[in-house]
Amino acid sequence: MRYPQGGGLTPERQAFRERIRLEAADRFAAGASNAEVAKDLRVNVRSVQRWCRAWQDAGTQGLRSAGPVSRPKLSEALFTVLEQELAKGPVAHGWPDQTWTLARIKTLIGRRFHKSMTLSAIAQMLHRHGFSHQVPALRAIERGEETVSGWVKETWPQVEGPWRRSTPGCASKTRPASR
Repeated sequence: MRYPQGGGLTPERQAFRERIRLEAADRFAAGASNAEVAKDLRVNVRSVQRWCRAWQDAGTQGLRSAGPVSRPKLSEALFTVLEQELAKGPVAHGWPDQTWTLARIKTLIGRRFHKSMTLSAIAQMLHRHGFSHQVPALRAIERGEETVSGWVKETWPQVEGPWRRSTPGCASKTRPASR
């Protein structure tokens, strides 16, 4: 399985997959065939063949997880500091408006922690920590909220019309009278 955007497995999912491989090792030791193991564990036969070779070469230790592919660029402590910096807002860091973009966050990480990250890695890191992509609503300064809410409640229902027909319709694309 490939993870083109640098994603990967969560620690829980990694532990689950390791348990499956170790269960396969027990079945190899009991003399089960690769096809039986694949069917029982509901995995691909090719994966079981690969696990079997690793088990024959290095034993059970060969099936253990090697851990995450790479350590995160920002530790939990540094991410906490980043959260505090983000809470101050972009204006506090020298930008003219109150919009955080990935490029601005990348610049902030570079200035504050002297680390370089790709925009997709920053987006994934923020998503993992519960941040979501949000676009501020663009509204005219002159907009009158009271006028808009009054129009939506009073005028729009008259313009919109009823949702359903008062008489039953026909699913046919031709008119019933023409049949």
